[in-house]
Amino acid sequence: MRPRAPGAAIFGYLRTYRRLEVMTIRLVAFDLDDTLALSKTAIEPSMAAALARLLKVCDVAIISGGAWPQFNKQVLAKLPPEADLSRLHILPTCGMRYCRFEDGQWNDIYQHFLTDEEKAAAIASVTKRAKELGAWEPDAKVAGERIEDRGSQITYSALGQLASPANKRAWDPTGARRHALRDAVAADLPSLSVGAGGSTSIDITRRGVDKAFGLKSLLDETGIPLSDVVFVGDRTEPGGNDYPVVELGVETITVTDWRNTLDVINDFCEQLEVR
Repeated sequence: MRPRAPGAAIFGYLRTYRRLEVMTIRLVAFDLDDTLALSKTAIEPSMAAALARLLKVCDVAIISGGAWPQFNKQVLAKLPPEADLSRLHILPTCGMRYCRFEDGQWNDIYQHFLTDEEKAAAIASVTKRAKELGAWEPDAKVAGERIEDRGSQITYSALGQLASPANKRAWDPTGARRHALRDAVAADLPSLSVGAGGSTSIDITRRGVDKAFGLKSLLDETGIPLSDVVFVGDRTEPGGNDYPVVELGVETITVTDWRNTLDVINDFCEQLEVR
């Protein structure tokens, strides 16, 4: 792995540099939005090629609050034909669902659904609290679904699922609005888990279900030890939706955008290809 100069673009990378040189890396897990691609947009061709290269040397997992169609649109449809899909693990809704490519098609290994009562309570709370806190935008400013039932997760997107990445970044640049909404909804739903998801979203799942749950479930299924896993994400600070993975004790690299992630993947490939 080549040495890198300090700088904001590799925040969180240098602190794990020496550890990565000596550890066995069998699985690299990634967040999706703002890590592999801009929010709700497809991965770039260079990212698709890099992921295909990485899949030749280790398993790859992608875990996000998004539903299956988002993974398919943003990643799977863009991968080149040579990508080894048998080594790719897809974990929608923070790991409440786990999908593998077997016998020429994508199959569910497991999926945990919210009950109808849990969904109704989540929708009622996020609607009420968003309006109280000024986080319920006029319909004219919302593009796509504002509240999405993902089966195992309810997601509130203040500007809608189809809002542009630029508008999403401008809506809550410090995260204060999402965190205030998350706290208010969490107080209403003590039996559920509420997290600040993407740049404008709140994710509501069953308590104890977050990216740490999803990653632990994946490792239980595959038998890969935690010590052989690296996680790459952009929201690894306390309160961020990647932070549970940090608390789990996974070796974690914090990135700033997909270009930063591309550099990290290329470094992984250089290191693993020579081992």
